[in-house]
Amino acid sequence: MTSPRQTASFLIDKFREVGIRPNTRRGQNFLIDLNLVQLLADSAELGPGDVVLEIGTGTGSLTAILAGLAAAVVTVEIDPQMYQLASEALIDCTNVTMLRQDVLKTKSRFHPDVLAAVREKLGEQPGRRLKVAANLPYNIATPVLSNLLNTDLLPVSLTVTIQKELADRITAVPSTKDYGALSVWIQSQCDTRIIRVLPPTVFWPRPKVESAILQMLPNAKKRDRISDLDLFHSFVRSIFFHRRKFLRSELLSAFKRQLDKAAVDAILRERSLEGSVRAEELGVDAMLGLYEAVRRRVLDSKNPDFSEKPEF
Repeated sequence: MTSPRQTASFLIDKFREVGIRPNTRRGQNFLIDLNLVQLLADSAELGPGDVVLEIGTGTGSLTAILAGLAAAVVTVEIDPQMYQLASEALIDCTNVTMLRQDVLKTKSRFHPDVLAAVREKLGEQPGRRLKVAANLPYNIATPVLSNLLNTDLLPVSLTVTIQKELADRITAVPSTKDYGALSVWIQSQCDTRIIRVLPPTVFWPRPKVESAILQMLPNAKKRDRISDLDLFHSFVRSIFFHRRKFLRSELLSAFKRQLDKAAVDAILRERSLEGSVRAEELGVDAMLGLYEAVRRRVLDSKNPDFSEKPEF
């Protein structure tokens, strides 16, 4: 089911009619190029056995397309006015479950009600698969993408529009300015690609930055290499906390309660790493090897908790 309505003129008239304005603090930049809306939906490669999670229902334009392609759509909208608009637009889409709430319980955790709604739809028929397709609100894109990989509901694919700056960070290679904790966390579990770079002119209101359609394909073989997702999540954040520090100094700082200088030097020798290398120079495989070496030492210490660092 396609919707011809989400053009700039339609949105301006509709919002004026109901007396509302886009809330840019909530990342409300609507994709108004209908060809790109369709490209996003097509790139998700939806079928009758798929359950789609959409974050940011907006006016329901993309939701209607997804509903026509998939078995079920669970769509989440925090803004009560947007929720009301979308409810009216989607009244005939019987396979759409609308949730009016925040998709996140905290910055590091998905809301359990959202996960429960997805589980319910997945359980209605055997063999159903979860996919994410969304024009993600910019202000929550990073915690949504990073935290969903740390749940037991691993999607087959995630196809989303996000800021190009964030897409560049996710797909970055070592020794570049964009490479960091988020790059390692996502690439350690997913194959990633930028499908299309989007100029500000295809959105209303126009953002000040370029955007991109990004696709993440979780890879079971990659994910199976990680012995403990929570610990690896914490490790990666810790090791990039001061990204310009030498690796030896960063390890000593991040694990000062668990590892002394001799232990850190032993780990670096084990991994054939110079202490003067920086974390941003290590590829994903090298970072995984370093994590395992640190994990073994830390778990054998008297204080096995990894250091807590801020989110990506």
